[in-house]
Amino acid sequence: MKRSSSWSNSHPLYPSSRAYRPPSLVLLALFLLSLLIGACASSLPIPPQFEAFERIPIKTVTVQDQRIAYLDVGTGLPIILIHGFGGSMWQWEHQQHALSQHFRVLTLDLPGSGLSDKPEIQYRPDQMLDFLVGFMDALQIPRATLIGNSMGAGLAIGVALEHSTRVEKLVLVGGLPQHIMQKLTSPSIRLALETHAPFWLVSLGNRLFGGLMTESVLRELVHDPTLLTPAVIERSDRHRRRPGIIKPIMAMKHALPLWESGFALRIDAITHPTLVIWGEQDRVFPVAVGEALHHTIKGSQFVTIPNAGHIPQWERPDLVNRALIAYIHP
Repeated sequence: MKRSSSWSNSHPLYPSSRAYRPPSLVLLALFLLSLLIGACASSLPIPPQFEAFERIPIKTVTVQDQRIAYLDVGTGLPIILIHGFGGSMWQWEHQQHALSQHFRVLTLDLPGSGLSDKPEIQYRPDQMLDFLVGFMDALQIPRATLIGNSMGAGLAIGVALEHSTRVEKLVLVGGLPQHIMQKLTSPSIRLALETHAPFWLVSLGNRLFGGLMTESVLRELVHDPTLLTPAVIERSDRHRRRPGIIKPIMAMKHALPLWESGFALRIDAITHPTLVIWGEQDRVFPVAVGEALHHTIKGSQFVTIPNAGHIPQWERPDLVNRALIAYIHP
């Protein structure tokens, strides 16, 4: 498999002059990407079905000796749905039925997330990129449309730049821009990227206080609080308690400078047809950030989703699915 060449293993960590944060604030930040979706350790059994509006069998494939969980529904042109770092296939639950009427829809849990294995690696962008291309190889998918949300959009950008023949079209949902720290407006994510708290302290704090923070973190990601039903919050909190997710999430701050010094500098070199989708009430990256990303990618299209935050495909699936189907169809 081709090893991406844009990243340096010795890149310094993102500098921070902020003072040490109280554990409760650190936890609020570190778990924001793991609260909406399932985060189960690899040692736990994988449930046989993904339960959304209809039950979908969960499949597994081995990539670089790691078990990757994924959904595979529909037939036709392949599209791959990529969640944000620390996220899971649950972020795409509302796309399974609608998109599978038109395409073959593959939705994976990246290594370190959801139901997939959580290996002891650094979770650098080049490592995640190789896992995604390896996933395509294992399923014998030579070329696909990649649809990424947040940092998953950054991963899709990386594949387009490093493995251009593997990408048919790009769809970038809520990400990923250059100069992230300057454009970031999410207090929770900023705290996560700036914390110096050790792993053991975060793990202990999650056990003791994590349940108190679930709803407040979700309210930062989702614009419409009425969607945060007791069932959604309970599901998020239940998955937060599963082991294995903390180290991959904490690795996000190590990955950020690698993004900035690598793929972020080359976004304007993307030549694939690209659609940029942004929630108009995104509190992680304001809609102006999405518009700037659209202008950076020559020939791209830009769609805003009203009454939606950072995960518009979950919050307004009717509008997002309609845009996706219209754009991907040849």
